[in-house]
Amino acid sequence: MTETKQIKYYLIKFQSVIALMLMCIVLSFMTDRFLTGENAWNVMRQISVNVVISVGMTLVILTGGIDLSVGSILAISGAVTAGMLKFGAEMPGLNIFLGFTLVGALVGGTLVGTFLGWFNGLTITKFKVPPFVATLAMLTIARGLTMLWTGGFPITGLGDNFAFIGTGWFLGIPMPVWISAVVVLAAVVLTKKTVLGRYIYAIGGNEKAAELSGLKIKKVKMIVYAIAGALSAIGGIIVTSRLDSAQPNAGFGFELDSIAAVVIGGTSLSGGKGTIMGTVQGALIIGILNNGLVLLNVSPFWQQVIKGLVILLAVVIEKLNSKEE
Repeated sequence: MTETKQIKYYLIKFQSVIALMLMCIVLSFMTDRFLTGENAWNVMRQISVNVVISVGMTLVILTGGIDLSVGSILAISGAVTAGMLKFGAEMPGLNIFLGFTLVGALVGGTLVGTFLGWFNGLTITKFKVPPFVATLAMLTIARGLTMLWTGGFPITGLGDNFAFIGTGWFLGIPMPVWISAVVVLAAVVLTKKTVLGRYIYAIGGNEKAAELSGLKIKKVKMIVYAIAGALSAIGGIIVTSRLDSAQPNAGFGFELDSIAAVVIGGTSLSGGKGTIMGTVQGALIIGILNNGLVLLNVSPFWQQVIKGLVILLAVVIEKLNSKEE
């Protein structure tokens, strides 16, 4: 490998890191409020939910799929958790009332997200519905279920113990950051050290070859979509806890930030190529970009335009790199 090609290789490999560093340098010159400890923790708290959701999105995209329902699954899971915690569950016909502890409510909300994600996988594998269509339908279904569960009104007053999940600190680090770090660590181990991780890359790289090799493609995809649903539920719990309120419109547009983080982090939309740590870098870029634009008092409308251009640029660069390889 010549020196020029070697430099080009490292520029492509570390393009997310380079972009992140350049963005931090530029923003530090443009506003003195950027490079402060308080703002750093603020950014980390803000991106924690996107990191959790984007990890699940990464696994889905690595298989060659897509999940547009993560924001709506986040909303229904958070609403179910809040409803169980505050109101319990009543069965009038059987004259039964079930109260839930904090742990019980958390488990219940996570199971709802896991089931909806698994249902996405079932629809895609058993009925051969394209992932885009199946998850787009789930986006609408889950949003409607959220409205039905909440009656269109927020569920508030969930208690200090529940609020600690989204607003508390442990060993000087915000709890959402701890949660996202655990999720990232688990996902890195899954993709790099387990058989399931190798299967995920194999399916995304060449699904036909993976099938001929005897891989249980349907089972793997259903597991991956279930994981994405569970992580969306965890994101919903963090959001609900942070706001001390389950909002019917929670998670609106989160799927776009999630896909953006995955793509900017270097994961190929065609599947089989990408890393969890790349997605974390992508989420950092999106989070710092959002934070910097707010600090610079840029109009929210222009923020959407700039974010869209950044996503488009990331996709174009990924396609150009793929052609050269």
